[in-house]
Amino acid sequence: MTADAFEAAGWTARRLGVVMEPDPGDPREAGGVCNPGCARGPDGELYLFPRLVARGNYSRVGLARVRFQDGLPAGVERLGVALEPETQWELHRGGGGVEDPRITWVPTLGRYVMTYTGWGPLGPRIALASSADLEHWERLGPVGFAFDPALRADLNLYPNKDALLFPEPVPGPDGEPAFALLHRPMWDLSWANPAEGETPPPGLPDPRPGIWVSFAPAKEVLADPLHLTRLRDHRLVALPERPWEAAKVGGGTPPLRLDGGWLVIHHGVAGQLTPGRVEHQPAVRYTAGALLLDPEDVTRVLARSSEPLLEPEEPGEREGVVANVVFPTAIDPRGDGQADVYYGMADARIGAFRLSMGRVPGSPRPGRVGGPPRR
Repeated sequence: MTADAFEAAGWTARRLGVVMEPDPGDPREAGGVCNPGCARGPDGELYLFPRLVARGNYSRVGLARVRFQDGLPAGVERLGVALEPETQWELHRGGGGVEDPRITWVPTLGRYVMTYTGWGPLGPRIALASSADLEHWERLGPVGFAFDPALRADLNLYPNKDALLFPEPVPGPDGEPAFALLHRPMWDLSWANPAEGETPPPGLPDPRPGIWVSFAPAKEVLADPLHLTRLRDHRLVALPERPWEAAKVGGGTPPLRLDGGWLVIHHGVAGQLTPGRVEHQPAVRYTAGALLLDPEDVTRVLARSSEPLLEPEEPGEREGVVANVVFPTAIDPRGDGQADVYYGMADARIGAFRLSMGRVPGSPRPGRVGGPPRR
């Protein structure tokens, strides 16, 4: 792995501007719009699933169609709400929310799968929903992590966010095909019990939050998609390495299959984390980088950006609900080694940048990844 294979390959990120801002006349958006998922529908149109934040940090998942002008995203047509907080794991006495969706088309299931964060009585928890048409969503439920004796920890104890589903089975730890989910557990339990503090799994070399992966056997998921919520064989993928991700790293966009591996645009966080807080950290800075994972072993990082692809520089990224945040959550392949990445800007609005992807040393040139069949 070179010092920065992406930089060596000439990867660039060109801002395309703001795609969506809050509607001042809609109380569901009073606290901002941010951190969307996206997917191409059966009609070939691009649909955006923004996090809509009402007062009290009460979040819904919206649905909008992206409008293009001269091949560039230029705005959205709002189509309503895709997912409303309704269940026990999505609600608490102060409100609740369904947050930060990511959308993945899974060809072998013939369905889209949404990973999202449910904000319930015990804090943030990963949950899944599925859809055949991007409009009607069926909850699969919250994710459960099987106890792994080798890890000597119960991942169900910890708040968890930033779940990303691989769109096709990959080799599991036992060599058998498995669906894999990237996620980011957080070891600080002081929000629930101040006496606990940071309680990472025994033997973890670094207590800072990082990217993990867990698996579900493909044969079980194909027999019943509910098995996507029953994960096992938990493995560490990436911990903070660079100054711009010194506090923590987490997944951003769902894995995109390139000829050379699986691309994940991730986020890095620098600054001071306040113990006992699991959101709205006031003294941090979020930037976007890139990881390329081995298609034969997704726990292995083939390439990693040493410098951010994008960092908060524009006023709309430096000023907002949470200052100094670029938070990538959605990717739309455009062909010819390009993809549009949609990202949250200071937890207040949604922007996009066009990623130009050169040939990563040691891997073939990236190509277009297919989506659902078009009607």
